[in-house]
Amino acid sequence: MPKSRFPIEWVEQHMPRTRRSLEALPDLAGVRLAMSMHLDIKTLPLVKGLARKGAELYITTCNPTTVRDDVVDGMRKAGAQVEAGEGMSDADWQSAIAGGLEWGPTHFSEMGSDYTHYLIANGLAFPEIKAGLEATGSGINRLQGKLPPWPIFNWDDVPVKEGLHNRHMVGLTTWHAFYNATLVSLHEKRVLVVGYGTVGQGLAASARAYGGTVMVAEVDPARLLQARYDGWQTGTVEELAPHADVIVTGTGAHHVLPGDVIAKLKDGCFILNSGHKIDEIDLSAFGGCPSEEPVPFVTRYRLASGAHVHLFAGGAMANLTAGEGDSLNAFDLTLAILAEGIGHILGEGERAENGVHLLPRSVWSRACPDA
Repeated sequence: MPKSRFPIEWVEQHMPRTRRSLEALPDLAGVRLAMSMHLDIKTLPLVKGLARKGAELYITTCNPTTVRDDVVDGMRKAGAQVEAGEGMSDADWQSAIAGGLEWGPTHFSEMGSDYTHYLIANGLAFPEIKAGLEATGSGINRLQGKLPPWPIFNWDDVPVKEGLHNRHMVGLTTWHAFYNATLVSLHEKRVLVVGYGTVGQGLAASARAYGGTVMVAEVDPARLLQARYDGWQTGTVEELAPHADVIVTGTGAHHVLPGDVIAKLKDGCFILNSGHKIDEIDLSAFGGCPSEEPVPFVTRYRLASGAHVHLFAGGAMANLTAGEGDSLNAFDLTLAILAEGIGHILGEGERAENGVHLLPRSVWSRACPDA
């Protein structure tokens, strides 16, 4: 990814909520916090603030496609141990996650449950973690079933994050990134949104604002009904995808755009993903297909049918891989909630019962007193 166009001084100037929440934290000497998160310029103020309070930090990415090396350098200068780099392989990423566990953390702050899932998936002994935070719906989904013996606080579903970031900013910034990278607008395009959670709702509304004719595919009957009440054409992925000019996924689930559907797409179709993980699109469908990169962030494949389809940002998170993600003022609230959540798991949250809990309103509301 290119170096951020924005200096850290500009970023911090537009993040006053984050600054206030960090300043309110107590002395963090003795805290060893292992974090997995997007390493873009907007997360650097958090790391600098935690380090100033005395916390020891081990950081890796939650998504290798969103790493920016200038941000990694800034975090290291702040005193954090950062094991991540642009273009890192999956093997290197898994090694970095394992390294964070060997580092001996006392607490986790995760976006995708990477540390916790690594422990469970590999059958490893659980370390002495006092409490953790989880920021994403996909991370919460990965925690279904066997849980570790410490409390985990879900802040993805707090109303202000779900309503602001998930519902409004992901869709808006996805289409910003798409247009800026392709110079293609959604006018006269049939746009299929796969998934109608809060991310999908924002993708659909923003697609219409950008000129698209919107269709929605959703497997949950209640959400499907909601999409119909919102005025969208609805159906299954199999029914709607062959008619789409642009397809975007936003579910947090695995292979919601499967290979047999990709094989039937129309010539010129664009495919992109706005979910946290790269596996929402079955990328194996492109194995062996002739390909070229006509412009950065777009790979054009020729399918066996003869149709050409365009994969955006390699199927990775579109708005942060090919763009800048949330606006500073919107992400300021998200990051302030994270800072408040970290304060919680270092104090009262440690005494909660084991299991997944919603981050209490008394905690996240400190980041937005008017909420």
